[in-house]
Amino acid sequence: MRSRDTAWIARAAGATIVQDAPPAPVVPDVTGAATRATAAATTPPGGAPDGGGTPDATVGTGPTRAVIDTHDARLPGALFVGIPGARVDGGSFAPQVLEAGAWGVLVRPEHAEAAKAPGVGVVLTHEDPARALGLLARAWRWELGATVVGITGSVGKTSTKDLLLSVVAPHRKAVATDANLNTEIGLPLTVLGAEEGTEVLILEMAMRGSGQIAELAAIAEPDVGVITNIAPVHVELLGSLQAVADAKAELLHGLIPGATAVVPGDEPLLAGHRPPGVQVVEVRPGDGLPEGLRVAGEVSPTVLRNLPAVVAAARAIGIEPTGEVRPEISPMRGQRLHLSRDIVVVVDCYNANPMSMTAALDDLATAATGRRVAVLGDMLELGPDEKRLHAELGAHAKFTGVEVLVAVGPLSRHTGTGFGTGVQWVEDAAGAAALLPKLLEPGDTVLLKASRGIGLERVADALRGEDR
Repeated sequence: MRSRDTAWIARAAGATIVQDAPPAPVVPDVTGAATRATAAATTPPGGAPDGGGTPDATVGTGPTRAVIDTHDARLPGALFVGIPGARVDGGSFAPQVLEAGAWGVLVRPEHAEAAKAPGVGVVLTHEDPARALGLLARAWRWELGATVVGITGSVGKTSTKDLLLSVVAPHRKAVATDANLNTEIGLPLTVLGAEEGTEVLILEMAMRGSGQIAELAAIAEPDVGVITNIAPVHVELLGSLQAVADAKAELLHGLIPGATAVVPGDEPLLAGHRPPGVQVVEVRPGDGLPEGLRVAGEVSPTVLRNLPAVVAAARAIGIEPTGEVRPEISPMRGQRLHLSRDIVVVVDCYNANPMSMTAALDDLATAATGRRVAVLGDMLELGPDEKRLHAELGAHAKFTGVEVLVAVGPLSRHTGTGFGTGVQWVEDAAGAAALLPKLLEPGDTVLLKASRGIGLERVADALRGEDR
């Protein structure tokens, strides 16, 4: 947004300009860090500093991006959006962030006077800064002219995003969701962090209730929508698996006319969601892949099951996947930790539900050359069937040849019941971290998997510590 001025930012966000005193423009130094230009007074809007040279559309009077965290290292030159929270209103920090070099602030009107006090930076107000953030992101999405891909699903949306980025990046300038910026706040931050010249935006969309995907789609207005699968995640909140499917399908109904929807071909729960004017492409895990496409590095089979969806999405934006790609899979999504004594730990503990748990156990059965060890924690938000689903998980672990099972958490007592004799139960991740090193033998392959709230990454950290 560097080439846009205060008036454009305010108009796009539906905000009121209280103070228009932009600081010196921020330009990248040779290390990529943001530094303040010393010739601010001689820099024309949207142009280059005095001294000649070709005007650079990315260096002007506008902000570099939007941020919401006062400790964000990218704060200098950025627009700080003060989001009201349950305990603290981010707008109350407006004076401090302006003094720290923020381009400006977008806050509720009651913070305007305090924000003006330092006498530097742009001050914008809006009754609902979060909504203004979304409006600004939607406007910037269209200014970029980028192709937008929205990705959601019960399992694998983050790794699918990672895979798609690795396929697209050799052909287009692409920006993808970082970390877990996949909410009504995070998604706009991703869009607003995209620099001019970005050709593809790959946006992950999270959901915890009805209407949330629709809200994200209204901001992103995707050209391509990908639903990886439907599984019993958030059933406790939504009431049924069909309700989960309906919530995910909000992405399809939020696509722009002429868009492409990539959906699982074996999912009857999505059968009623075929919006007019949208081309629907059905994919299945066993679909053939382009000749010559190779995925390098240690990528779990669970992640690769969504490769046909990635290929379909790439083709929808005009890219034929080919050659070797080396995706950087986000942490805790199946990374393999190699320890001494030929012990391998599969760290797949970002989230869990019956579908992803079963797939991970199947992969363990295929990949392990020694004993199969599973540390399985509670699967949360499964609703009234949670006890039965945990017991069925334990039975599947036994069926796939797990020899050592550590069940973690209160619900996982039922996993142990389904597994039968030989299970070790612990109350929490700390208990598992203390117990597991005592159980391991040379050549073991260990699966760590549970819902995010169980925190099984502590077990991986403990094993790393033991290995030093």
